[in-house]
Amino acid sequence: MAQLYYFITVVSLLLFLQSDSYAEAGTIGVNYGRLGDNLPPSTQVVALLKSRNINRLRLFEPNLDALDALQGSGIEVVLGTLNQDLPQLAADLSFARSWVSTNVIPYSQNVRFRYISAGNEVIPGNLAAYVFPAMQNLDQALRDAQLPYSIPVSTSVSTAVLGTSYPPSQGEFSMDIDPIMRSITGFLAANGSPFLVNVYPYFSYINDPVNVPLDYALFNSSRVVVRDGELEYKNLFDAIADATYTALERAGGDSVKVVVTESGWPSNENGQIATIENARMYNNNLVAHLSGAKGTPKKPGESIEAYVFAIFNENLKPRGTEQNFGLYYPNMTEVYHVEFIN
Repeated sequence: MAQLYYFITVVSLLLFLQSDSYAEAGTIGVNYGRLGDNLPPSTQVVALLKSRNINRLRLFEPNLDALDALQGSGIEVVLGTLNQDLPQLAADLSFARSWVSTNVIPYSQNVRFRYISAGNEVIPGNLAAYVFPAMQNLDQALRDAQLPYSIPVSTSVSTAVLGTSYPPSQGEFSMDIDPIMRSITGFLAANGSPFLVNVYPYFSYINDPVNVPLDYALFNSSRVVVRDGELEYKNLFDAIADATYTALERAGGDSVKVVVTESGWPSNENGQIATIENARMYNNNLVAHLSGAKGTPKKPGESIEAYVFAIFNENLKPRGTEQNFGLYYPNMTEVYHVEFIN
């Protein structure tokens, strides 16, 4: 009897450690944007990531060259769908099955998929109504595929989904999209899937530099900038994350974890704000802040999984700062150094 109890305990522990709900403290990934006509081959990109000990990656859409290069690399992948595929994914389960059959099943033995994201930043917007049914169909298609491990389905949103974000304890989704967000939140809670959100203190700062101190946006404040009841905030990233947690709770998602699928700072094209020094400072501070298990004021001890945007400067993105979020130039030399602590 004692041996049986010991066996069950060990098996239970192993299952817990391997489960998708278990998140290692301090794991930071990167976004692999591909909107450039001068980017290096995927095989070189994967080799670069491995040399930097970066073991998580986000792809915005299926790219078979990238997925081929990632096989056997040990790098875990967040895989998105094209936004324009959402209407068909929402309306046609067979299309969702075909999508999984083409983009997931052939790689599932040699690539660990962390999450599938139904689109990116389409809520609010004309495609918003398609997101929830697309998530349902993708989830069903993945279950039907009987893969060796489960892959949570979610969607990646911008903080535009928040109608209120200040103070963090008053965070809530915008009223016009509240029904959509409640459906999505219920799905995430029922399936143990995370809420994927893109968090950019940079944009908060440039949109309101009078009320948002630069050191607060850059993780450089040594003083408490925002007091919210008993909670104290020295950086804007935590405040946005906690506002998101509060919004999820109001929508019935008390158990839903937040994963930050994008965060970064541009290094050029905006005077003294988008500079190499500020970008270096922000991303190094971001990695250091998330590398332990400190958590946020609202969720102490719960480290947030996050993905830096992005690996490369991408010359086919809109002109200006959008082309200058990369850690590397397309020739694979560093724009600035970030010390990844994984």
